Amino acid sequence: MKTKLALVDRGRGLQLSTSRITVQDLVPYFQRECSQEEIRRWLPSLSHEEIALVQKYYQEHKDELDDEDRQIRAHIAEQVRLQRMRFPEEAHEVRLARMNERLHQRRQEKNGAGNPGGTILHNLEAVFDV
Repeated sequence: MKTKLALVDRGRGLQLSTSRITVQDLVPYFQRECSQEEIRRWLPSLSHEEIALVQKYYQEHKDELDDEDRQIRAHIAEQVRLQRMRFPEEAHEVRLARMNERLHQRRQEKNGAGNPGGTILHNLEAVFDV
């Protein structure tokens, strides 16, 4: 049974009845005046009919959808800002050294301080008296 093409609200805002793509997912493409071919390059699962339906809705509700898009972008920017406050960025080399140290500590905890290579190697050495 083929699903009728329509815009439906399943709790995440209006979306296509044939997929999980929401109207807001396509708003940035319409704002940049992308062609249907450009949109399909990024979202190949969409048909021309699906894009046309959402585009028509966007044109009829442009101001409201653009305002909602601004609010979404502002919320995301605020969440990124808060995350960066919680976890300040550090130089790549510093982060890599810290992660390597954490890995080394976990290996020692798991395998014993005198055996950073692992328990299997340690057991083989004991069996074969290497």
